[in-house]
Amino acid sequence: MPRDLSEVRFLTVAEVADMMRVSKMTVYRLVHAGELPAIRFGRSFRVPESAVAKVLDQPISSEASSA
Repeated sequence: MPRDLSEVRFLTVAEVADMMRVSKMTVYRLVHAGELPAIRFGRSFRVPESAVAKVLDQPISSEASSA
């Protein structure tokens, strides 16, 4: 059953890095670790905007604040 992707907005790694205020390398690490879903398009990745919003809405873990 094909998925309807006409409503999905995909972002480049650079756009995601700007939104998250991190480096592009950090975004690549998140993608490769499976923490941020992405689609490989040729030699680059595209990340669904909804996935970025979901990551940004997650509460900050207590481990990060205790460091």
